[in-house]
Amino acid sequence: MAESKRDYYEVLGLQKGASDDDIKKAYRKMAKKYHPDLNPGDKEAEARFKEANEAYEILSDPQKKARYDQYGQAGVDPNFGAGGYQGYGFDNIDIDLGDIFSSFFGGGGGRRQNANAPRRGADLTASVVISFEESAQGCKKQVEVRMVDTCPDCSGSGAAKGTSPKPCPSCGGSGQERRQQRTPFGVIQTQTVCSQCHGKGQVIETPCPKCSGSGQVRRPATIGINIPAGIDDGQVISIRGKGNAGQNGGPAGDLQVQISVRPHPLFERRGNDIWCELPLTFTQVALGAEVSVPTPDGKMDYTIKEGTQPGDTIRIKGKGFPFINGRGRGDEILRVTVEVPRNLSAEQKRILGNFEASTGDHNYQKRKGFFDKLKDMFN
Repeated sequence: MAESKRDYYEVLGLQKGASDDDIKKAYRKMAKKYHPDLNPGDKEAEARFKEANEAYEILSDPQKKARYDQYGQAGVDPNFGAGGYQGYGFDNIDIDLGDIFSSFFGGGGGRRQNANAPRRGADLTASVVISFEESAQGCKKQVEVRMVDTCPDCSGSGAAKGTSPKPCPSCGGSGQERRQQRTPFGVIQTQTVCSQCHGKGQVIETPCPKCSGSGQVRRPATIGINIPAGIDDGQVISIRGKGNAGQNGGPAGDLQVQISVRPHPLFERRGNDIWCELPLTFTQVALGAEVSVPTPDGKMDYTIKEGTQPGDTIRIKGKGFPFINGRGRGDEILRVTVEVPRNLSAEQKRILGNFEASTGDHNYQKRKGFFDKLKDMFN
């Protein structure tokens, strides 16, 4: 009597009527979990993997799925609707598991990467804190990193001095192993990465004692960086070739340095412009004055015009941040504030009182306009 099989939907953990997308996702999950290469020697995992393959083979085919949904296991039997047994039609199937995994899990459908192909090293990351002035003028800094470098003793081969890697005895130097399995669909031949050399085609009999056969060592390094004028907080500087060493002759990765700029007590950066509040006295804005204003390049003298109002802005051309990889600079913008004096003496109050009595609406444009609108509103 033929062995009864579990429901294909149950095998993939689905309910009947699941969509094509749900079926594919469920199969990916099962294949990852039970693939024999990921569970060496586990007979139960091997059986579950075969079961999942069989379920997916039926449920991923619209016609077979429709027959299975209607007739169950009988609907997918090769003899269904025929007078006699016709066979499965699969005498010998050659499957490259690298292609399967690339198709299902890598998204590209291409062949797996050659283990001996040159590979670029990974990028390193670091951070550095600079002052507001350094971000405006540019500076040089050093960062400490721990980088992966080519082993100096074996020059990256992984073999001890005086020795060299040998062809892998398991795969004969091809980096791949072939296995055959007899299934209800015929003989399936699978091709996988060699379990002994992991696809390299070579084995190291006497590993280098410094790198333990990896061909690479991790070491501390101090790297100098040039920070350009105009760099902003949060920006990243990429330094080519200062990351981890590559493999098999591949190029080194890059060093990615994130810049943090300390806040300034007076200045605020907006784009490439610098904003700064300029506190003045009533007399200075009323009569005009020569004042000293701060800039990233130091102090400079500036003439305040007579009648300057609180909230007015003064633009000083070319005193902002330089444009990185460009010409010119932003501007410095001063926002005028007027401070009202406190703790006045009796004499100072008398003088101000006389001054107030001597002025009229013609001296105050905003005040005159306000009361004119107020009068019109109530009339």
